[in-house]
Amino acid sequence: MNRGIGVMIAATFVFAVQDGISRYLADAYSVWLVVMIRYWFFAAFVIALAARQPGGLRVATRSNVPLLQITRGLLLAGEICVMVTAFVMLGLAASHAIFAIYPLLITAFAGPVLGERAGWRRWAAIAVGFAGVLIILRPGAEAISPGAFVAMASAAMFAVYGLLTRLVSRHDPVSVSFFWTGVAGAVLTTAIGIWHWEVMRPDHYAWMAVLCVTGAAGHWLLIRAYDLSDASDVQPFAYLQLVFATAIGVTVFGEVLVWPLLFGGVLIVGAGIFTIRRQARVG
Repeated sequence: MNRGIGVMIAATFVFAVQDGISRYLADAYSVWLVVMIRYWFFAAFVIALAARQPGGLRVATRSNVPLLQITRGLLLAGEICVMVTAFVMLGLAASHAIFAIYPLLITAFAGPVLGERAGWRRWAAIAVGFAGVLIILRPGAEAISPGAFVAMASAAMFAVYGLLTRLVSRHDPVSVSFFWTGVAGAVLTTAIGIWHWEVMRPDHYAWMAVLCVTGAAGHWLLIRAYDLSDASDVQPFAYLQLVFATAIGVTVFGEVLVWPLLFGGVLIVGAGIFTIRRQARVG
């Protein structure tokens, strides 16, 4: 197996575990509190990583587009809070199935934001992906869960974050983007999360520590995967996070898989993988 693919699979598993712990803790505490503590560790990790690079923090903080970098970091932190909220409201399996539409949203938004035009094949894939979302939601069959809209909002926010990441990559190296992602997110979550502070149960501190470690480890594995292989080779395997998160949702939280969720999820993932492959082929 390609080493980059193996590392990407490991990253998706770690992120799925992180999502499961986030859902568990967010059932007991404010989402902002959980994400704030997680970001404290993440910010310390990116600062320590930057300090070890050539040029140290002086180079890591030097951005040619600081406003865009800060916006990216704030958007990702907000998106994580929205997604964790969806985990609590909707469950891991359904939230991830809907969230999987984000690559299709990136393709749809790339035209007006980046000037990248998609051909009819990718637009057809986008239509198939949205059909998958409708199958999951089953409008008219029953009341649509508000959590579904929260998950869709998270996917839209992450798609915009992805577009901004591609935009800043034209001006700054990855190390600078990574630094600002952690620091800006820590500032936002602290500004809001500190007002939700409460003392955790002793056993929850251990879970919080695991959450912090998995967050840093997942990001490190993700970076390593892209270092070892081309993005077009490893990106489709990011969808395994849906599989791992669903397994955790079913076995740990007792979530039930219904056929509309499974079928809709397959359509969304298939359309997303096609779009990623097509993008890599046409450039």
